Amino acid sequence: MDFPIVELMDREACVAWLMVHFHPNGMKCPHCQASLEQSILFRRTKRSDLDVRRCKACRGIYNLYSGTEFEGRQFTPEQTILFIREMVQGKPTAKLSSELNISRTTGLTVRHLLQKNAKTEQATEPLSDLEVETDEMLQNAGEKRRKTR
Repeated sequence: MDFPIVELMDREACVAWLMVHFHPNGMKCPHCQASLEQSILFRRTKRSDLDVRRCKACRGIYNLYSGTEFEGRQFTPEQTILFIREMVQGKPTAKLSSELNISRTTGLTVRHLLQKNAKTEQATEPLSDLEVETDEMLQNAGEKRRKTR
């Protein structure tokens, strides 16, 4: 059973969280780097319900997802946060897509883009500590049945 948690989330809180994490230095025009104050509200998207801004300086248009992996996607802010949360927790794309009411292809594409970005941002230098912790491992997994003839 899929539980539609998207309707239970607060839109303003989601937009504020995305603004902090997607645009930590403030949202700017991706074309000329003009500040948000130098833009006007142009329209609101139908599916994702986002404000689209038009820059007064260069007449370019942009929104909250401009310059991110979610650019051009029809995710609502609630869907975006839940997608990131569930992806990090390791939920399968098929289940995640059906719960968030997005196509499986879109979910898989965005997941791969986010994983690619995470890999490029991963540290390359070794850890400074010399101790390593491990979890238990099932050593003989798959070796319980009898040998085939």
